[in-house]
Order: sequence, then structure tokens, then C-alpha cells
Amino acid sequence: MLIINHLTKHYKGGSKGVTDLSLHVMPGDICAFIGHNGAGKTTTLKCIAGIHGYDAGEIRIGGISLHDDPLVCKQMTAYIPDNPDLYEYLTGIQYLNFIADIFKVSAEDRKERIQRYGDEFEITASLGDLISSYSHGMKQKLAIISAMLHEPKLLILDEPFVGLDPKAAVALKGMMRKLCDSGGAIFFSTHVLEVAEKLCNKVAMVKDGRLVASGSMEEVVEQGRTLESIFMEVVNDAGKD
Repeated sequence: MLIINHLTKHYKGGSKGVTDLSLHVMPGDICAFIGHNGAGKTTTLKCIAGIHGYDAGEIRIGGISLHDDPLVCKQMTAYIPDNPDLYEYLTGIQYLNFIADIFKVSAEDRKERIQRYGDEFEITASLGDLISSYSHGMKQKLAIISAMLHEPKLLILDEPFVGLDPKAAVALKGMMRKLCDSGGAIFFSTHVLEVAEKLCNKVAMVKDGRLVASGSMEEVVEQGRTLESIFMEVVNDAGKD
């Protein structure tokens, strides 16, 4: 579903974003992308989402090159940043219909999906209110609903559980599992390692823009260990020459 080969992205001034990063996320996978602040997680996610260009390497989504056919790739993908920038002068329902129009979601499908996801996140009654009146958590829920409207095959999320109450976090985990059960894939960054360990079947660790560990959760986390302890060990070892 998602194939990244030798991805390199550096910023002007010599700042390194990502260097020679390769990983695969297959249909049915929920892959956690973990690393310290500034490690290159958001840069990688934005490259996959087509927001950032990149200097070298290849990104393929559903077997299609992001460089050669970005529109088709974006139609298969949904990206939720850590701080969604929504149109606050619109109501929630106006924003959702705007996104549904972009992806050409039928009136019947969007009505059913907005009702279903709105009820799961308990914000249906607030969809007629201006987004400017929403709390951070409500904006996060609205962003998630908008991302799910066109039934993406690949869901890219940057710290998706930040700002969500426990009940909403449980609802999101359920949505993520359903998407993967239907053949989709999820690649998301998180600092909540306990959630990653329980939810994900794959994990990738990055330090200073370089991949330092990746594989199935069982491969990376040895018996009797935790993801947190493995992560601290890997990033500390990676810093030694």
C-alpha cells in the first residue's frame, strides 16, 4: 500500500529532514512511526501526503508513484496533521460537505458517513455550529471525520490521539481497525508508546532523520520488554559512534 524507497528531504540552509529512509506498509497494517521531537516524523508524513516535495527517493501508494501521478495518490490517501487548520468561518457540516465535494462523495454516502462518524464522536449536535466555537478536541474529531468521508485506502496521521478524550480515542482506534480490516493501511506518528504497542502490528523508529529500527511489533519488541524500553535503547545506541 505504501512503499518508501531511499527518501531524502533536506531543507534550505542545510537542515536535515529525512535521509535515505525506506519502509513498507502493507494492506491491513497499522504502523506506528515513533521518534523524538525533530526526528523527521512530520517531514516524512508531509512528503507522503504530497505537501512537501523531496530531494531523492521514491514514494508509491497503491503501486502508483506519488511523483508521477500525485492526484491519483491523493485520492487514495487522507492526511490528518497534529494541528488541523480548518476553515473556522464555516460550520462543521459546511466544512464536511466542502471536503466531500472535493472528493466527489455522493449525497447519499456523505449523509450516511457524516451521521455515523458524528454519532461515534458525539459531535452530531454541534455540526451546525461555527468551527471557530469548537474546542481543540472537537476540531480534531471534525478533521478525522473529514478524512474518512472518501474512504481512503491509506490513512496518514500525525499525533492523532492528542486532544482526544478517552471515549473519542477508543472510537478512533475502532475506525482505524475497521479501515485496515477492509484492506486499507495506516501510518501514524505518536509519542504514546503504550497505545502504539497495543494497537499496531508494525513499528518504525526514526532518529535524526534516519530509520534506526523497523519491523513487526513482535520482531522489534522482544518478549518481556516494552516498546518504550526498546525505543530508549535504540535511540541511545543510534547516537553512539
